Amino acid sequence: MAPFWNNLNLNFLRSIGSTDGCVALDIGSSSIKLVEAAVDKSGYRVLKLGIVTTPENAIQNNMVVDARTVAEAIQQLIKESGVKSKQVIAAVPGRSVIMKKVQMPKQEPAELEANIEFEAQNVIPENLENVNLDHQVLSQSDDGNQMDVLLVAVKKEIVNSYTDAIEQAGLEPAVMDVDYFALENMFEANYGGEGLNGVVGLVHIGAQNTCISLLHNGISTFTGDLSIGGAYFTDALASQTGLTTAAAENFKLTGVVHEQKGLDLATLMQPTAEELAEEIRRTVSLYGMVPSDDVDGLKMIYLSGGGAKLTGLRALLEDRIGVPLRLSEPFKSFNINKNIDREYLLESAPSFAVAAGLAIRRPGDR
Repeated sequence: MAPFWNNLNLNFLRSIGSTDGCVALDIGSSSIKLVEAAVDKSGYRVLKLGIVTTPENAIQNNMVVDARTVAEAIQQLIKESGVKSKQVIAAVPGRSVIMKKVQMPKQEPAELEANIEFEAQNVIPENLENVNLDHQVLSQSDDGNQMDVLLVAVKKEIVNSYTDAIEQAGLEPAVMDVDYFALENMFEANYGGEGLNGVVGLVHIGAQNTCISLLHNGISTFTGDLSIGGAYFTDALASQTGLTTAAAENFKLTGVVHEQKGLDLATLMQPTAEELAEEIRRTVSLYGMVPSDDVDGLKMIYLSGGGAKLTGLRALLEDRIGVPLRLSEPFKSFNINKNIDREYLLESAPSFAVAAGLAIRRPGDR
């Protein structure tokens, strides 16, 4: 394992450069998304993108358990997308990561680097020999004597499961991020100015889980997961209708079902959508929705992920949570290469939210 993997590189892109031979891979439990982006004179540019189905059961409990089949899927995606880049920017699931915010005396970066492991021993509930550890300074106190530092740790076996699949695909793992941070990175690149006044929520509905990040004045204040995702909707539809899982998934995505007549997708989806809405409402009410002397309360939610466009979900969430809800545009501020199918991009863009955030990362960001 390369020395780089002694630390996770979690920081946002701050420098301008070319692609540097980097490609982003969002390796999820149901699909693998690819985005290759460069930086030109007017900002970020999407060069290539694509998606392929993740082999069934290849990712379980936040780990790649079948590196060979995942590597083959990555190779297929790279070939179909025409990508020549070899360095990969990827992410581990946030639910597999331990994050602790600590307050420390203000110190120079070199001194902080030397002290961070000692501090981590007091708050990370794992043997530090078994984890990859990194940190990020979040803010400083008004008097400049203290600073808030985010400690991030993830088990090496989890990181290694992803890097092994990438290496078996003939590629080089260059940066491993966390999906929460990639979402926040995507938001900063596309909506940065909108997040600087009050609380906004980022809700990403994946196949197995729904990720939630809350930002207050552009600073992350909460990250967490709900165990309801797109597969939960599929299972509920199958249970209600007696359809096979495959038929229920197709019905969920297209509204078309051949096995039975007279099924109303919106009506069948509503109970599960209500359940998800209540879980989101409860979470944000605890961590950012209720106004106080210091916080105005949640003012906007940006929805992304493969489940973001499920029938009737957006309107129901907006009604139940009581704040405006906007469908995320992960490439809103990006220029798009002529080879990209604009219609496909418009339809599928919310699924690429994590990959878009990864695509503007580079090795050595700080």
